[in-house]
Amino acid sequence: MSEKIATRVAYGKALAELGEQYPDLVVLDADLSGSTQSAFFAKAFPERFYNMGIAEANMTGVAAGLAACGKKPFTNTFAMFAAGRAYEQVRNSVAYPRLNVKIVGSHGGLSVGEDGATHQCIEDYALMRSIPNMMVVSPCDGPEMRLAVKALLDYDGPAYMRLGRLAVDSITDEVPGYTFQLGKGSLLRDGSDVTVIATGMMVQMAYAAAQKLAEEGISVRVIDMHTIKPLDGEIVLKAALETRCIVTSEEHSVINGLGSAVAEFVAEHCPVPVVRHGVNDQFGRSGEAKAVLEAYGLTTNGIIEKVRQALKLKK
Repeated sequence: MSEKIATRVAYGKALAELGEQYPDLVVLDADLSGSTQSAFFAKAFPERFYNMGIAEANMTGVAAGLAACGKKPFTNTFAMFAAGRAYEQVRNSVAYPRLNVKIVGSHGGLSVGEDGATHQCIEDYALMRSIPNMMVVSPCDGPEMRLAVKALLDYDGPAYMRLGRLAVDSITDEVPGYTFQLGKGSLLRDGSDVTVIATGMMVQMAYAAAQKLAEEGISVRVIDMHTIKPLDGEIVLKAALETRCIVTSEEHSVINGLGSAVAEFVAEHCPVPVVRHGVNDQFGRSGEAKAVLEAYGLTTNGIIEKVRQALKLKK
């Protein structure tokens, strides 16, 4: 693994780098540009940056208007406010008319740490994937985030993307044959005994879990599901048919996130055991990020336990 960078930082730098190439790109922020890293774009293109203040619902409505006029708006705030506070505006003003607005939620998941339960958004995938027309994206590292920003600029339609607060290891740039495409999962490691499908920062943990389990002779396939909606049914079906059991891993509630999406698909197309790894129907707690993740089992060892559970169900 090479560069260690937070996906929010990679996002901010990518916006600024692509600003010249996309003159219709405009960026809106709810007075959090230092945290969301949209400040990079604000510095490079101040005439195309709008600080909307602590008014997320209004920011979303303004972005809808800009999109209706042909612009490519990206709105920025914490995931809790992007998906939660502005839900009605995202649903009715952006997704319903299918406007080209990208809703970007930073500081998603429990790894926000000390900010506590009120800011640890573990429901954003669930909220956004339930809205018709809405794409849901959660890149795992810096290199993948840069590719995702470019892909979203070329994608005409509403999308939600989650950013992380913590610096994470870069992994995708070192995987031979890695490719990125919206709506398509990326195979990071092949395996025949069990498949782990992960998203966001859990991808790195899934990869590490696969390496540890290989020492025991357990062959683990690892899929980076950076696009949660639309789900890549083709790669999921192949995994179900070939490995006959699946573990999903996400820094999100196990209710209605990636795990639910995979389980729904598998139940209809190729019923095999699906074990969900995530936050079990509870709120987070305040604490240092690593300690919080460990308290909720969002670790490499947590994934290994779920793999063992899936293999028992397979038998």
